[in-house]
Amino acid sequence: MGRTRKKGEAGAPVVIKKYANRRLYNTETSSYITLDNLAAMVREGREFVVQDAKSGEDITHSVLTQIIVDSESRGQTMLPAGFLRQIISLYGDAMQPSVPHYLEAAMQSFRANQGQFRQMVDKALDVSPFGEMAKQQLHMIEGAFRGLVPGAPETAKPKPADKDDLASLKAEMAALKAKLDRLDD
Repeated sequence: MGRTRKKGEAGAPVVIKKYANRRLYNTETSSYITLDNLAAMVREGREFVVQDAKSGEDITHSVLTQIIVDSESRGQTMLPAGFLRQIISLYGDAMQPSVPHYLEAAMQSFRANQGQFRQMVDKALDVSPFGEMAKQQLHMIEGAFRGLVPGAPETAKPKPADKDDLASLKAEMAALKAKLDRLDD
C-alpha cells in the first residue's frame, strides 16, 4: 500500500521494531507502543516501517493487517463480509497482482472525490429547513470517517449552535408544523 509523508515531515519513516514477545518498540521515541498507537500514526499520516527485531524483515503489511483485524473484531466493521469473500476468492487468481493497485487507486479516488461530495451536500443543505442540524451531523460523521481512512482530508469543524440558531430552527419547525396542521384540516 502506498504511503504518504506527512506535510513538513522530513527523513525516513519511523522504524518500529517488533520483538518475539509481540511488543512494538518505536525507535523515534525510544518507547514501547501498541497497535492502537500505530493506528493513530496511520490516521495522522505518519510514515513508519515495522521490522522484525531479530531478522530485520519488513513486516509492515502483516502488522497493518492485524490493526484492521483488531478493529473489525471490536465491532468497528467497515469491510462487509461479501467484500471480504471477494478478496479471498482473488487469492491465487490470475487477477491477484492487479488487485492491490486497483484498491489503492479506488481509495485515492474516493479521497479526492470526498471534497466535491462535501460541496454538493453543503449546497443541498443550504436550501433545506433542517440544513444546519444536518450539517452538524455530517461533520460528526466525517470526524468518525477521518479516524478510519488514513490520509482523509481535514475539514473545518462546525461552529456550535448558539441560542439564536436554535431559536431560528425552533421558529422554522413551528412554522412547518403550522403549515402541516393547516393541510390536515
